[in-house]
Amino acid sequence: MSNLLPKVTYRPKLDRIDRKILSDLQMDGRMTNVELAKRAGISAPPCLRRVRNLEDMGLIKGYFAKIDAGLMGYPVTVVALVKLSSINDQDVLKFEEKINAWPQVREAIMMTGEHDFMLKIVARDWDDYQRFLTEELMATQGVATVKSSLTVRTSKDTPGVPIHVD
Repeated sequence: MSNLLPKVTYRPKLDRIDRKILSDLQMDGRMTNVELAKRAGISAPPCLRRVRNLEDMGLIKGYFAKIDAGLMGYPVTVVALVKLSSINDQDVLKFEEKINAWPQVREAIMMTGEHDFMLKIVARDWDDYQRFLTEELMATQGVATVKSSLTVRTSKDTPGVPIHVD
């Protein structure tokens, strides 16, 4: 399991302007470069260079639109706690390949403790989730147990990480 633990990576040196750019983009990824530069207190060309550098460093992983799952026909969200029968590297990687192939699994977190993975799964209704649970998730080799909890509502859904801008 040693290969599965998070790798400690270098922490890039970021100045106040870089942190401001990251903070603003994290809240609104569609912000124009001109507006971003204005908020950061610099002109547009150096702002664009900084954004490209932050992308190249891997700090900015991508841009996306936040879609309303219910309006798209997926009003049910389930958190599934999965226990695997084995957590050796090969078995975990096989399980991760499976969950990455399932479009209804929107988030997967490997954890320590009683359960090995927490999955966030969207479904069209409870029957749709039950079908996925029995025909896909529980039918996957290496899955020992699954505990499902239907979510009631999301009280907080903040993307990214806290960024302190001095």
